[in-house]
Amino acid sequence: MALPVRLRHLIRSVTDAQDRHRERHRPTGFRFAIADSVDMLNPEHWDRVVAGGSIFASRAYHQVMARSGPVGAVLRHALIYRGDAPVAAVTAQILDVTGDRVVRPGEGDLPEPARRARDLALGRLQQRVLICGNVMSWGLHGVHFAAGESPAELWPAVAEALYRVRRAERLSGQADYIVVKDMSDEHMEGCAPLARFSYRPMATGPDMVLDLPPAWRRYDDYLASLNQKYRKAARKLARDVEAAGLRVEALTDLEGHRRALHALYHEVERRAPVRLASMPEGYLPDLAACLGPERFRCTVIRRGDALVGFVTTLRDGDTAIGYYLGLDYAVNEEAPIYHRLLQAVVADAIDLGARRLSLGRTAVEPKARLGARPAPMHAWLRHRLPALNLVIRQLLHVVPQPEIPDRSPFKAEQG
Repeated sequence: MALPVRLRHLIRSVTDAQDRHRERHRPTGFRFAIADSVDMLNPEHWDRVVAGGSIFASRAYHQVMARSGPVGAVLRHALIYRGDAPVAAVTAQILDVTGDRVVRPGEGDLPEPARRARDLALGRLQQRVLICGNVMSWGLHGVHFAAGESPAELWPAVAEALYRVRRAERLSGQADYIVVKDMSDEHMEGCAPLARFSYRPMATGPDMVLDLPPAWRRYDDYLASLNQKYRKAARKLARDVEAAGLRVEALTDLEGHRRALHALYHEVERRAPVRLASMPEGYLPDLAACLGPERFRCTVIRRGDALVGFVTTLRDGDTAIGYYLGLDYAVNEEAPIYHRLLQAVVADAIDLGARRLSLGRTAVEPKARLGARPAPMHAWLRHRLPALNLVIRQLLHVVPQPEIPDRSPFKAEQG
């Protein structure tokens, strides 16, 4: 007699869960070298795996992180081997995330008593999180595969490496969550094996990306590509900043202005809805020295000798990244310095010779007015307790995503 459909489905589900459990607790057959510092691993092997990849994968960048990375973050690095051949590199950060760094206290539409109760609960909430990636950047910077290797074949080895790191850290505190961040749509198909290890995908909000055609050799070329309405608004914005007695210029001596830059950054950081980690004072000067002027730019806005705003732009391969910025919000009430800094990022990206500009997830409206388009981003999330992974699976379906405004600032012939 044939079994009822529901019973057959239940049996398959139980069998599949048992298979996944056995797979999670069975070695993949790869070999691993795990270290507290990238300098403790074989440098030739690391360089071979990450060759041609992101600047955020380089040993020089990880040395910056070791010296000037986020306070409280524990850094871990791993090389994955097939036999004696290095085939993948993994970077992880372990940190304690408190509730008030995920949602700003005092915000929301709750009545005052409920808001106070929520803020008290958030203040008591603390989770230790193992992040495969970099809290100081966005993009898939936690996993790097050697040239010619199949990501689909190596993601199980990555899952095992993260499991080994989490288990090794139990003496200093149990990591409740593992997060693999940040993946574009093109990465998602290859990392499907993570689902076998109880990871769940989650949309994290799009990266706003502006394409930079080769014909744009200067910022004026970008302006010329805008339609009349947006070009007029862009030029007026620049005039308004100048009329307020402010000047825009390049800054090369970040070390000499580290305190002022950090104070401006802190003004932005403390308003951010999600703040997993804070940038230390020495991070940007150290990064500027590491990358050099061919890959790092800092543009500032001054009132007299005082800095009232800054923005940094990095070149990572063919992509420019509108990176950290800071501003004096009181001055921003007088003149549109935030929007002027976004214009400076476009100018610096063109000057660096990039083919696209990544502007990140926040403030999507002004970035859309620049001409940026959303590029979906995803993370994979897993809790150490299997029962809670069932809860996570349900919660991920109700996470709100930002509404991206539809803006068409370019002339019709550019689409």
